[in-house]
Amino acid sequence: MTVGARPAIELFDAGRHDRSRFACGVDALDRYLRSQAGQDARRRVAAPYVLVEPPEPAILGFYTLANTSIRAAELPAAFVKRLPRYPILPATLLGRLAVDATRRGKGFGTLLLLDALLRCLRSETASLAVVVDAKDETAVAFYERHDFLRLPDQPRRLFKPMAEIETLFGDS
Repeated sequence: MTVGARPAIELFDAGRHDRSRFACGVDALDRYLRSQAGQDARRRVAAPYVLVEPPEPAILGFYTLANTSIRAAELPAAFVKRLPRYPILPATLLGRLAVDATRRGKGFGTLLLLDALLRCLRSETASLAVVVDAKDETAVAFYERHDFLRLPDQPRRLFKPMAEIETLFGDS
């Protein structure tokens, strides 16, 4: 790493970013980055973003964003009562988030999450909330530390209302 180089989060470019050394310890996430992320980006199924330390092309972490929807019936009743009576509501899916095992514990997961939330807030498409499907209870705890709420009937599916994200970033 170059002295003074700051980590940067960029839209994934299969021709420029080196994903060969990435290993977060979850085989499905490692495999996704190596073999599926480029295809998802080309097909516009998901937008993968990667954390790098310029000028190195090695990926230190990544996340994906995609449009999704959520049934109003899945959300907590107190949250839904303030919404229009639509059965399906727009949301943004934070589909994957992972940090290379060599960089764990250095705040890169939070950095990636905050970047994803800010991108969602700045998006021009309507989105009620950011939704995540946590892989395990460790991931659930990570998201809960960042004030995500569990869906009542799906304990590993969490959401963060866009209004709370807006408050988090103020006038960003």
